[in-house]
Amino acid sequence: MYMHAISKGEQQHLNVDPVAGVLQWHDIDFVGDHIRWHRLDVIAPDGKRAAEGQMPVYVYFHGGGWTSGDKASLTKYCASQAAFGLVVVNLNYRMAPHFHLGHVLEDANAALGWVGAHIGEFGGDARRIVLGGDSAGGQISALTAAATFRPELAEHYALNPALPANSLKGLVQHCSIVDFSVFFDKGFVLSLNFIRMLLPHDGNGKGNWKEKHRLREESHYMSPIEWLDSRCPPVFITTSERDFFYSSNMNFIHRLSQHGVPVDSLVYGWKSANTEHTWQQNFRYPESQEVYGRMQSFIRRVTA
Repeated sequence: MYMHAISKGEQQHLNVDPVAGVLQWHDIDFVGDHIRWHRLDVIAPDGKRAAEGQMPVYVYFHGGGWTSGDKASLTKYCASQAAFGLVVVNLNYRMAPHFHLGHVLEDANAALGWVGAHIGEFGGDARRIVLGGDSAGGQISALTAAATFRPELAEHYALNPALPANSLKGLVQHCSIVDFSVFFDKGFVLSLNFIRMLLPHDGNGKGNWKEKHRLREESHYMSPIEWLDSRCPPVFITTSERDFFYSSNMNFIHRLSQHGVPVDSLVYGWKSANTEHTWQQNFRYPESQEVYGRMQSFIRRVTA
């Protein structure tokens, strides 16, 4: 039921040859409770570029199926984006099965509260924020974005959004879990246990039609596609036919277009062998470099 946690070896593999020209601050306690989930890193350009003035802020949520993963595996990815002239926040959050989605979103909101209060100290502009994430991290960033302009969603999770809606300038989604309807498709690679574990309680009758109906109702509040309407800021989406959330992302692109939301997408076909789920983390791939270039153009445009 749980996704494989990234090993220390894989973390090192993704982070070799550190990016030059950036400054890094690690393991900042953004809640103040001294627990390991509530830590973030800030990565910012060094030298002349940093002296040019306050820069856009890119806040990133790692993936891992809500059960695993760590910001450490995204250090190279985040540093690569900072080198382009962004202040990047790379953060951890509490995870299932010990915590439910409400706790995760509470952590996301607390991190954005910290960003609003402190990112200026690192050269960032809290009025120009882009949220991003891969896989489950994409879902977290998208649902957090929706809570800024959908009061009923914020109320459902007992959130008082820390980020003003007009400060959110864009959303980046890499192979994200944005449409939960795919969990109910026959033969889908992931089971409904992923939805169950994100709830505060499991309930009874697991496996019968009443339980499945209940999970459909509950998943409405987990599924960003149900909440990001015409008020959503511009979105940059990357996926491929090799990604098992391909259909989820294509549905998302279509729905956002229906709402008139500007969508910039980069979608690879099956022949692109490097584009397995969350390939964007691996800077060695030319497809990843193409993603980075397109993403930087997107961020510069929406934060201008």
